[in-house]
Amino acid sequence: MLSFKIIKVDIFQSYFFGDVEFRTDKYKVNIQNQKRGKVLKLPFGIIPKKEKMIVRLTGHGDLFVEDYLPYQGESEWLEIDSDEITYFLADHQDKFDTIEIMDN
Repeated sequence: MLSFKIIKVDIFQSYFFGDVEFRTDKYKVNIQNQKRGKVLKLPFGIIPKKEKMIVRLTGHGDLFVEDYLPYQGESEWLEIDSDEITYFLADHQDKFDTIEIMDN
């Protein structure tokens, strides 16, 4: 499992942009709706066990939202395109602290 600590996520017109930390490295994160379909891109390359991965945002008090997204390779940022995650995040923006990515 990959676990990214959410440093901050700010809402813009129809998407979220912010900063996350993986181990000691900091990356940008972009979360938006599915304009180009469901998408997951990571800021570093991996060899996934499966084509699709569970992407889950978690917070205090058992708060979470998740979606099953196809891994589409490496990007400059952590990119998550998911209607479910984007719309739930809009209602609970400041309540999440972690992004977990699982492929098993």
